[in-house]
Amino acid sequence: MTVDTNNYYGNISISDNAIRTVAGYVALDCYGVVDLVAKNFKESARDLFRKDRYSRGIMVSHIDNRIFIDIYCILKYGVSISAVAESLKKFVKYSVENFTGMIVDTVNVHVVGVCV
Repeated sequence: MTVDTNNYYGNISISDNAIRTVAGYVALDCYGVVDLVAKNFKESARDLFRKDRYSRGIMVSHIDNRIFIDIYCILKYGVSISAVAESLKKFVKYSVENFTGMIVDTVNVHVVGVCV
């Protein structure tokens, strides 16, 4: 699916995969995040054949002009989970809003595990 917006440059369509890639790149760049993981086994099996590591573990949905993002990640042992999650939410929200020019309504961070 695509997110469509219209501005003075014209009609712009942004694919969900592009939004997932931007969100994944920012998420992996955030301190404390070790890796992104799939939500369930079905998607985990699909990720084995996918070469793009940045879109793994990111779910994007949109209603009207609002974007909803779910991030499934593994954090580094010893970091504050709440601090990393808040930082991750802020950075992903800012980056995707800057990239798309649309409003990101919510960013949900799901911590799947902790890596020692």
